[in-house]
Amino acid sequence: MTPIRHIVFDIGNVLLPWHRDRPFRTLIPDAGERERFLREVCSMEWHLTLDAGEPVEAAIAALAERHPEQADLIRAYRTGWLDMFEGADEEVVAILSELIGSGHDVTALTNFNQDLYAITVPAFPFLGWFRGVTVSGAVRLTKPDPAIYARHAESCALAPAATLFFDDSPPNVAAAREAGWHAELFTGAGRMAEDLARYGIPLTHEESSANLTSGSGSTQAFP
Repeated sequence: MTPIRHIVFDIGNVLLPWHRDRPFRTLIPDAGERERFLREVCSMEWHLTLDAGEPVEAAIAALAERHPEQADLIRAYRTGWLDMFEGADEEVVAILSELIGSGHDVTALTNFNQDLYAITVPAFPFLGWFRGVTVSGAVRLTKPDPAIYARHAESCALAPAATLFFDDSPPNVAAAREAGWHAELFTGAGRMAEDLARYGIPLTHEESSANLTSGSGSTQAFP
């Protein structure tokens, strides 16, 4: 097997556990009403248009026009965005820190609206540690479209056979393998460490270098 020279992280539900309903637990106390709102109004289908690059303010304005009685709740999708993250998975952040601190080439490939990503990075400085990031909304391509894997490999100069990708979505993992990458389904930090070891990248769990733990790495611009 070609030695792994590039490691690619997904972000949502890997580094950042995402709970879409979290800001609405107070705004819509009734669980049934909350579930209906997120199913029928701010639906996942609508959210996927954000991942595909629809400007968030325009998308919210258009949806509020269709559902004027829900306008305040719809706007809360943007104002409450950071509340959808309970915090980072610190064990995965520690893995990321160790990989970068030990000299591995680490980039990120994420389905993420470009406007929402811009407000997420300052809240979680480790998102600035990657050598390169491909944000789906910025390039108007989303996983598992093969084109986004090709785009990331080209923009970050990755050799597919020497690339290892971690994602929480089975279709995204399958698409990466189709692109010639090695890819593993993320289910937790422990399993990620085991997978890395199988590919010849054992972790030592030593303290991260000072610049990484302080979050002082430079922030990567969108490709």
